[in-house]
Parts: sequence; structure tokens; C-alpha cells
Amino acid sequence: MAGLFFSVPVFTSCNHRGDSVGGKCRRLLTVGVVHDYPVTVKDSTFSMEVLSYPGAVIVDCWAPWCGPCHMVSPILDQLASEYAGRVKIAKLNVDENPLTASQYSIRGIPTMLFFSDGKFVKSLVGALPRGEIESHLRSIL
Repeated sequence: MAGLFFSVPVFTSCNHRGDSVGGKCRRLLTVGVVHDYPVTVKDSTFSMEVLSYPGAVIVDCWAPWCGPCHMVSPILDQLASEYAGRVKIAKLNVDENPLTASQYSIRGIPTMLFFSDGKFVKSLVGALPRGEIESHLRSIL
């Protein structure tokens, strides 16, 4: 699946090759990528994908061998689709990314970390029902 791309006309100052200032070039400026599916994050991309993201993010901390994680995954897939453009859902495999898991004291999985504008807000542990996850999601929007 591909993310949705949004572009808007450039009306502010621009200087693509030094030949156009003041928005005269009228090029399209890509302002962001909206994902309608969970994105994979790693220790090396966590800061860029989560902490630098201007909005709500849920990070699903999981592992391939975790049965309850596989129960939560379809719920987060649905929420990513339904809340596309309003929330980013990210998946962090804790076995492959121990630095981030340690930094956020992940002791049990699944754990969902909630961020708003790059700031950690709260965490939820366990295979929770959709309604409970969605309620916590709405609280950070």
C-alpha cells in the first residue's frame, strides 16, 4: 500500500534554482505524507518518524512470537485507515529494536505508546479491545 500524498500550490517565497523568488514559479510543494496503514519504525528512524511528527502517533511495540500482539494488529490497521491524516500508527519490533524498547521501559507486549507532537503522553499494555484503544487515541487528537 502507498501513502497518500498532499501537494499545495506554492504562493510564498521560493528559490528552486535561484531564478524564482516570491512564489512566481508556482511549483507544487509536497507538505507531507499521510499513511493509511501502519509504518515500521526502527531504533534508527524512531526520532524522525515519531518524535519529529507534528501530530498524534501510536507506536505498537510488538514481537513476531507474541500471540496477543497479533490480536491487536488488525485493530491498529483499521484505526490507521479510519484516522488517516489525523494519526500515524507505527510498529516497533522490540526484538529487533532494543534501544527504543529500553528507553520507554517496555516490559510486556503488546504495549502501545501514545505521542502528541513528539511528546510522550501515555502507554497501554495488553491486548485491549478496539473501543478502549480508540478512546485513548481520541484523547490525544
